[in-house]
This record gives sequence, structure tokens and C-alpha cells, in this order.
Amino acid sequence: MLMLATPQKTHQTCFHLIRHGAHDELGRVLSGRAGSIPLNEEGGRQAKALSRWATQEHVSAIYSSPRPRTVETASIIADAAKLEVQIAPDLDELDFGAWNGKAFDELSADPLWQRWNDSRATAATPGGETMAAAIDRGVAFLNSVAEAQPGGTFLCVTHCDIIRGMVAHFLGLSFDNILKFDVQPGSVSTVLLGPSGGRVSRLNEVPA
Repeated sequence: MLMLATPQKTHQTCFHLIRHGAHDELGRVLSGRAGSIPLNEEGGRQAKALSRWATQEHVSAIYSSPRPRTVETASIIADAAKLEVQIAPDLDELDFGAWNGKAFDELSADPLWQRWNDSRATAATPGGETMAAAIDRGVAFLNSVAEAQPGGTFLCVTHCDIIRGMVAHFLGLSFDNILKFDVQPGSVSTVLLGPSGGRVSRLNEVPA
């Protein structure tokens, strides 16, 4: 999918929420906060496509979740944009507790996993975070950056559920609905924060 032009913004702070590139556990394992899986060949290609797109965006800063797969993606983008990657713990992957690193085949037999995916607004992970807690920290981070550097353009390299949750927050959707839209590896979703609040101007677009 070709990227659309960046929306015009006045007195707004722009956040491009980027999902990290693909890796070999994708679709098989709930990587979560377990392990240090690197990008695979496809993930590297996606990160390079993001880097070409980012050089046209007049980026103020690049923030990344501390997970290796996000830092690797952010570093490829940062090299092209001639910026340093700043680690932002508030952009970290949702803590899935005992589910971190488990195969989806194993999780599919767990009734708690089924409830989690049916009722994200109220269900809990086993010993980890709730959806609300994870998104509260992510949104608080965006608000703090917007307050400190209003009008800037920022890249935030993070994770699928974090992006879905923040998009749902700014759209006023229940977290129960976040599995109704996709956030692909290497995609960009954009949130604009201004005096009247936040709005979503781009969802799940992938640079060519």
C-alpha cells in the first residue's frame, strides 16, 4: 500500500505509531516481553521502507520500546533520518505475564486466553498488565511529549496491541473492539494531538 501524504496540521503534535518489522516468531509465538528475537529478512526490508518514508517527514525525534525487535527497526529508521533512538519504557510491549513467549497453539486451549481476546476491556493477563494499564502509560507518554515539544513530529516504534489500544483510545472505542482492525508489521498509524484532544489521521499504512 502506498503511503498517503502527511495530513496538514496546525498547532498539533504528530505521532507516527510504527509497528516493528516482521520476525520469525510472528504468528506462531506470543513474543511479548520474552526473548530477543531479531527481525528476519522481511522485517529488515520493512524497516528500510520505513526509513525511506521517514526521511520525508521532518521528524523531531524517534522513540522506541526497549524490545530488541523495536530497537532494531527504530535504528534502521534513525540511521536514515540522522537521529538517535531514544528508549521509551512507556512504549514497551504489553506485559502478558505467564503468557510471554508461549506458542499460540498452546494458548488457544486456555479459556483465560479466549476471555482475554473476547473482553479486552475487562479481562486480565496472568500476572501481567491489563489492556487499560498498558494504554494509560502509552497515552501518558504521548501527552508528555506533546506538552514538552508542541507542534513536533515524532516516530514511536512500538507493538501491535499498544498501537491498537492507543488508536481505540483516541477514537473512543472500547478495548473489546481492538481486534476488529489490523496493525501490520512495518505499518504506520498516525495520531494528532492538539488543544481539542487527539484524532487518528492514518491507520495501518505500509510504505512501498
